[in-house]
Amino acid sequence: MNSRYCPALLISAPASGQGKTTVTAALAAYHRSLGRVVRVFKTGADFIDPTILEQACGHPVYQLDLWMGGEAHCRELLYRAAEEADLILVEGVMGLFDGNPCSADVAKRFGIPVLAVIDAGAMAQSFAAMAYGLSRLDAALPFYGVVANRTGSALHVKMLTERLPVTLKFCGALPRSAQISLPERHLGLLPAAELPDIDQRIAQAAKLWAEQCETNLPPAVEFSLPLADADIRCELAGVKIAVAMDAAFSFLYRANLDVLEAMGAELRFFSPLNDSVLPQADSLYLPGGYPELHLKKLAENTAMLTEIRSHYAAGKPILAECGGMLYALKSLTDAQGNVGNFLGLLKGDAVMRPRLSALALQSVALPQGELRGHTFHYSSMVTELPPVARGVCPNGSPTAEAVYQQLRLTASYLHLYFPSNPHAVAQLFLP
Repeated sequence: MNSRYCPALLISAPASGQGKTTVTAALAAYHRSLGRVVRVFKTGADFIDPTILEQACGHPVYQLDLWMGGEAHCRELLYRAAEEADLILVEGVMGLFDGNPCSADVAKRFGIPVLAVIDAGAMAQSFAAMAYGLSRLDAALPFYGVVANRTGSALHVKMLTERLPVTLKFCGALPRSAQISLPERHLGLLPAAELPDIDQRIAQAAKLWAEQCETNLPPAVEFSLPLADADIRCELAGVKIAVAMDAAFSFLYRANLDVLEAMGAELRFFSPLNDSVLPQADSLYLPGGYPELHLKKLAENTAMLTEIRSHYAAGKPILAECGGMLYALKSLTDAQGNVGNFLGLLKGDAVMRPRLSALALQSVALPQGELRGHTFHYSSMVTELPPVARGVCPNGSPTAEAVYQQLRLTASYLHLYFPSNPHAVAQLFLP
């Protein structure tokens, strides 16, 4: 059977910070509480929101990105989810029409109706104009309805809906509440692992949704298989890959791990923060994260530093992405001026900055093949090592992240999306 039907919504907004993650988590947790299987996706290159959405739905959360992964990859992810799910939710990225491709493009490509979330805290009747504009800017957009977020009183909600056209569905309002708000810092929301009360926040959001918002399932959407399956060969059969995963290194696409395993790799997870011994491995994967928040502990774990240096000196492959690359440098200085002396595999130093240094999609032509991904960081680095390649932004941004290769180490600010070219990824990890 090449088609599956499943109720689905794409949750978007007019801008970032409107409460998309809270609403998506509330919807997922509410329907999950009824015994329904809920699968959730995140549009765009985001590592943090999925940790919260996974807590809400109880299943892995994958990215749906038409540029990084391509339509066929996204279509297969949705089809596989529809095989088991009673409801599919997709949280959009930024505003509904922001970026290229944008969340609206995803909704149109797969026929998923849009539920718009609008922060109505400082609005009254103008709420209707915002909702109307989102619903009507693109006539081809499947639009479901609108939710008011961070509302005050019942009178406030009444004012918000006074000028809504009868043809525009109002799906309810979530009140402003510290019990369901999600704390933020420089890279976005705090990950779920850093919120000890995340389950209570999600449960309260689901309760408020049940009391004040629409509880019916949305319309069923037809999800079909792509015409051709992705060709992933067992190029890493028997290769053991040590993967850093802890509070300092947590920015991992689940699809990346799936690709490595589909190619035959055996993944062995470890913590650069807490472990003193590197797992027996042929290759090493140091993903991004928050090394700047753990300077002292990372620098003082000299046993792990020695283990990784020995792995590198033995000529074994290492892929270090963003935070992983900072860990591979000689030092990192945090926003308070504290210095952590790290691996020193790359001769260079980095400093955390108060403002965003780079945010862009990137493709990069490496000697191993072309890969796609993105960059998002607040640090800057200085090194005399010449890059082997530089990224190119498909949307015309001047951001061109450098990629460095030294012995078998590949390091960059780029977060690579492995499904974009599994064969090239295999070359990076093959011993």
